[in-house]
Amino acid sequence: MNTASPASTAIAQSAQRRLVIAITGATGSIYGVRMLDMLRKLGGVETHLLVSPAGWLNIQHELQLTKDDLHARADVVHSVRDVGATIASGSFATDGMIVAPCSMKTLASVAHGLSDNLIARAADVTLKERRRLVLLVRETPLNLAHLRNMTAVTEMGGVIFPPLPAFYNQPASIDEMVDHTVARVLDLFALGPALSPAWPGLRGGDE
Repeated sequence: MNTASPASTAIAQSAQRRLVIAITGATGSIYGVRMLDMLRKLGGVETHLLVSPAGWLNIQHELQLTKDDLHARADVVHSVRDVGATIASGSFATDGMIVAPCSMKTLASVAHGLSDNLIARAADVTLKERRRLVLLVRETPLNLAHLRNMTAVTEMGGVIFPPLPAFYNQPASIDEMVDHTVARVLDLFALGPALSPAWPGLRGGDE
C-alpha cells in the first residue's frame, strides 16, 4: 500500500527530470525522433512531445513513421492546440525545451512572444522561467528576418543551435552525424555524463 503523503508525493514529482521536445515543419525531423530515442535509452527523463501539423508532414515524408510509432517514443504527448496543457504553465517544472527541428515560423513565434499554439507557449514559458530553450533552426539561405529573430531569441536567453554536421570526428554515416548533434544538444542540459566525446585536440601543429 502506498503511504506517501501528498506533500512527499509533490516533492518526488517536482524532482522528476523533464524535457519538452517539439518537432516542427522544417526538414530534419530525424533530429527530434533521435532525441526521443536517445533520451529513452538514457533513462530518468520524462519526455513531453509536441508535433506541429507541418512537422507531421515531414515525419511521414522523411521517415515514413506513423503517429503510433512516434508517440511510443515519448512519455507524454500533447496536442499543439491544447493551450491548457501542463507545459503551458511555469508552475509545471521542466529542465527546459528543445525544438528539433525548428521552422522559421516557430522561430518567429518564439521571438515575438506570440504563444499562438502550445509549442510557442511552452517555449515562452521556458524563457520566462529562465529555463534552457534550444532551437535547432533549419533554413538556408537566411534572410534578415530570420537573423533578427535568432538574435531576439538569443537576447532572451535561448540557444540557437543549427544542426550543422561535424566532420572532425570523421563520421562514417548520416546516422553518426545526427547522433553527434543530438548528443551535443542533450549535453547542454547536463543530464548525466557527457554523451558526446570531448575534443582531444590536434597533434602535429606548428610549434
